[in-house]
Amino acid sequence: MHFIPEELDNYVVKHTQQEPELLQQLTRETYQKILQPRMLSGPYQGRVLSMLSKLIAPKNILEIGTYTGYSALCLAEGIQKEGALHTIDINEELEDFQRKYFDLSPYGKQIHQHIGDATQIIPNLDSTFDLVFIDADKPNYPTYFELIIEKMNTGGVILSDNVLWSGKIIQEVAEEDISTKALLEYNKLLITDKRIETVLLPIRDGLTISRVM
Repeated sequence: MHFIPEELDNYVVKHTQQEPELLQQLTRETYQKILQPRMLSGPYQGRVLSMLSKLIAPKNILEIGTYTGYSALCLAEGIQKEGALHTIDINEELEDFQRKYFDLSPYGKQIHQHIGDATQIIPNLDSTFDLVFIDADKPNYPTYFELIIEKMNTGGVILSDNVLWSGKIIQEVAEEDISTKALLEYNKLLITDKRIETVLLPIRDGLTISRVM
């Protein structure tokens, strides 16, 4: 997804820190073995996630939507030594793939996998969070927000991915397009909810940063 001219986008990527070798390996294996490899955050957005996490220096991180573990490893780069990262995914078939790469990283013991419905798992997490990354099924974005907002520490940050949805959010919406409808609702929620302050960045498919007041 390019929201700026491709030549300029290539320049931006070239002048951004390269991803670690482990993430390059994870990307290669994802493309070789896993369906829908486009779901990876990718090297540029991954470095954005890493930088934000390092700036925040979170003790506790929550990720909703693990896929093959790429974004979790990027977020873990900023975690405190005594911190924990909880990552949730509904696809149990990817659990072993994720764990292999988590354990190859310096953060393996800090990353806790949860398999199942995030709407059922989040209420049972006995933690408050400094950083949350939402990158899962779009129709549930508003629900995820309401579930996590009371678990956020003051000054905590919620990152929301795919909020531009390939530009569909400014096009006529088909009646059956529940994902776009949910994202329109979600984007409105983020800019009107008085508990947070929000900026939407046109990075790849759209990344919103919301800070808890």
